[in-house]
Amino acid sequence: MRRGEWPVFQARPYVCGAFGPFDQARLDLLARSGPPVEAAYVTRDAAVLSSGPLTPYDSGPTMAAFSWGDRRPIPGGDWLHVAETFEAPGLIDEPAAVTLHTGAFGLIDVYYLADGDAVYFSGLIEPLLALARRPYEVNWNAWAAILKLTYPLLEDTPYAQVKRLPGATALSWSRSRQRLTVDRRAPRWVREEPFDRGITAGDMVTLLHEALKPYERVLVPVSGGYDSRLLASVAVAQRKDIVSWTTSPDDGLDNDLDFARYITRELGIEHRIVPQRAEDYPAEATWAARRLEFLTSHHAWYSPFAREVHREGRPVVDGLAGGPLMKNFLITADAVDAGTGEERRAALLAALATGDPHLPVLGEAAQKWLDGTVESAFDQATSMLRGHRSELPLSVLHTRTARGIARSPVNLVGPEATPVFPFLHPDFFDAALSVPVGRKEGGKFYREILRAANPRVAALPSTNGALPHRRMPLRSGGPAAREWNHGMLRRAARIPGLMSSQMLDVINEGPDALAAFGSWNSRFWLRGLVLFGAWLSDYEDVLGDLTPPWRAS
Repeated sequence: MRRGEWPVFQARPYVCGAFGPFDQARLDLLARSGPPVEAAYVTRDAAVLSSGPLTPYDSGPTMAAFSWGDRRPIPGGDWLHVAETFEAPGLIDEPAAVTLHTGAFGLIDVYYLADGDAVYFSGLIEPLLALARRPYEVNWNAWAAILKLTYPLLEDTPYAQVKRLPGATALSWSRSRQRLTVDRRAPRWVREEPFDRGITAGDMVTLLHEALKPYERVLVPVSGGYDSRLLASVAVAQRKDIVSWTTSPDDGLDNDLDFARYITRELGIEHRIVPQRAEDYPAEATWAARRLEFLTSHHAWYSPFAREVHREGRPVVDGLAGGPLMKNFLITADAVDAGTGEERRAALLAALATGDPHLPVLGEAAQKWLDGTVESAFDQATSMLRGHRSELPLSVLHTRTARGIARSPVNLVGPEATPVFPFLHPDFFDAALSVPVGRKEGGKFYREILRAANPRVAALPSTNGALPHRRMPLRSGGPAAREWNHGMLRRAARIPGLMSSQMLDVINEGPDALAAFGSWNSRFWLRGLVLFGAWLSDYEDVLGDLTPPWRAS
C-alpha cells in the first residue's frame, strides 16, 4: 500500500482513535492521514473514529464497548472474553478505565503510538507515521525477523515509534491513577491445557459443520492440499451456494491447478482458475508489499486472486491454522523428541526460520546480530507457552500463522471481503488441540478426518503427499522479476555490511545472475532482501540514520 492508496473497507471498517489525555489537533491529523473516517464515539479522554457505521455491541449509562472484527461480540464478559471468543479487537470505555485490546491471536492489526500518557491507535501503520518524529527511526529488530522468519515478532514494526499491540493484550488508561498500563493475558487455550478427550474424526467433521452454519453464499479457494478439500466437502454437504477458485502458488509445480480440478469435479462445484502472468510479477509483488505495509515477504502470488475476490464479494472460507492444528506442520521430530525446553524451542525456531541459501547472502556481522536478535525475540514471543502440553503447535500458531500466513485472508482478501476461519472456531480449535501430537504424526489423523467428511475426495491426489516431478517456471524468477528484484537489491546493498561479498558480486553481475536463486531457501532470502529494498525505495526520503546495529560504534 503506497502512502494514501487505501484498501476499500467494506466488509470490515477501518478504525482509528485515541484515549488518555490526547490532543485534539493530533487526533485530527491522524484522521486526515488515513482513509476517510467519521466520529463513532467521543468523550473527553476516549475517541473512536471509523470508516463506516460502528455501533457498540454493549452499552449503558456509564459504559460503551466497540469491536471491529469480522464477528460481532455479544454483550457481557471482559475484554479477554471478546478477544478469545470472537478474535476481535476493540475499545471498552468504563468509569474506571478506557481499554484498547486486540483479538487473542491478533489477526486484525492494532497499531499504536504512545505520546506521553496519551495513546493514538489505528488499523494501519501509515496514518500513525503522521504523528511520529521525522526522520523516522528504523526498527532493525523488525527487519531481522522479517529476513529470517518472513514476519516480525512482538510489538515490532519497521518504525521504532509505531508499535503493534500483540494478541491477547490490552492497553488501559486509568482515570483515577491517570496512567497507562499494559495487560497481557493468556488466552483460554493457554490457561486451560487440553487433555486427550478421545476426539474422533467424525467429531471433528461435526464441529466443522457447526462452524460453517452461519454462512450461505461462500467462495472456497481449493488448492491441492488437505485444508481446502476438507472445507469444500463440508460446505457441499451443507448444500451451500458455493463457487471455488484456484490460482498458481508460484511454487514451480502448479500441482494445485491439476489437483483442484479433480476435487471440484468430484464435489460438483463451479470451479475457476484465476490466471497469473510472469510479466506482472513486479506490480503484483509491489501491491502486496505496500498493502501489507512491508511486514512480510509472503503473498505476492496471491495478489491477482485477492483482487478477483474483492469483485466477487462473497465470504471466503480459509483453512488458516489447519496445518499446525491437524498435521504437525513445521513440528519436527527434533522438536518433539527434545530433552529440554531450550532444545525444543531451538528446534522449533530452526524449523520456522528460512534455511541456508546456496551462498551466504548476509555479511558475517549482520548474520550474527540477526541470529541473536531473532532468537531472543522468539523466546519472548513464546514464553507464555513454555511447558504447555500443546507448546509446539501453539508456538507455530502464535508466530508464523498469526503474523505471516494470516496476512493473505485478513489483509489482502479483507477488508473488502469477509474471511471465514472454521479451524479457529472455539469448539473446533479446542477439540483439535486436545488430540495428542502423536496421533497427528505423518498426517494420519487428518486423513481420518478427510475420509469421515468425504471418502471419495480424501482418496484424490494431494500436495500433502508425494508430488510428481513436473516443473513449471517460477514467475518470481522470470525476466521481469529478475529485473525488478535486482533494482531493489541495489537499494538494500547501500546498507553497510548487510550483504556478504558473494552477494554483492551477484548484484554486480546484473539481473540474470539472480537466476541461481532457484532453491526454496535461496528464494526466500532473496524475497526478504528485495522487500527491504522496496521499503527503502518508498521511504528512504523520510528515514533517519541508516547505520545498522552491527556497524554502530
